[in-house]
Amino acid sequence: MPASDSETLRGAAPGPAAGPRTVSETDAVAAGGARPSAAAPGTPAGARDLGPWERLILNLRAARARAYVRVVATGRELSWLPFEVGLPILAAAAYVFIYEALGAPAEYTGFVLLGGAMTAYWMNVLWNMASQFYWEKQSGLLETYFLAPASRVSLLFGMAMGGIFMSSIRAAATLAAGSLIFGITYHVVSWPATMAAFVLTLSALYCLGMLFASVFLMYGREAWHMASALQEPVYLASGFYFPVRALGFWAAMGASVIPLTLGLDAMRQLVFGMADMGFLPVAWELAGLAGLTVVYFGLALRALSKMEHLAKKAGRLTLKWQ
Repeated sequence: MPASDSETLRGAAPGPAAGPRTVSETDAVAAGGARPSAAAPGTPAGARDLGPWERLILNLRAARARAYVRVVATGRELSWLPFEVGLPILAAAAYVFIYEALGAPAEYTGFVLLGGAMTAYWMNVLWNMASQFYWEKQSGLLETYFLAPASRVSLLFGMAMGGIFMSSIRAAATLAAGSLIFGITYHVVSWPATMAAFVLTLSALYCLGMLFASVFLMYGREAWHMASALQEPVYLASGFYFPVRALGFWAAMGASVIPLTLGLDAMRQLVFGMADMGFLPVAWELAGLAGLTVVYFGLALRALSKMEHLAKKAGRLTLKWQ
């Protein structure tokens, strides 16, 4: 924006009678005026006068708007529900029959079904979180996100909340139907610890999705291939259909950078009472999930800042001929 335009925005009073300001900020301060307060980088001029409380309300409304779309979409196409519930059960059924043929403990059937239900969250993170900014760029809406006065973090937070609601409906339906079909029984050791493991797993997982959203956008058209490449290998590395300790200690430790690895192992120990089949003690895994949440959220903030800088410097918000 030219200097005269920015000075006009800063100095003009509301109303048609306000004229452009020709006095520089330095002259105004020297004359005894107050220096304008600094605003966050990338904040539109119209939003710089908002106080902390108004800005919080604005960001919460933006998050609610982004979540609303996905919450409402959950019930719009109910014809998809049988496929989204049935296909994970079919994928898990092959492992169930293998374990039964080998005479494995009955808890292994529950291991497989729980892993199959959690695939809904991983798929949601890959395709509805990590790839979202890239798709918005393809549709021409990404620059609107950067022009809006709301924080990009609030937009991603709303996407995460809506995605968690959408995925939870499918995961709960998969667990309920699979438990009836395969006759699975649960021996919950501690409900509070189980809920803590579930919440921490989703927190770390969706913070990873927020990080991927910026990374995928910076890689451009490779985002589609990256999402596809991260789908099946994570099923293996995180032990979706088997106890992750079977990979060996160091391989499982390396796979622990994926939140589902520690989260699934902790929930299996707590839901089926099979602590002897766990990779690490539950308390250690909960602490690891809390640490991953903090690390991935911090990296997501840095990636968002980097993405915004590259967008302004290299013009990556729009397609070339859009």
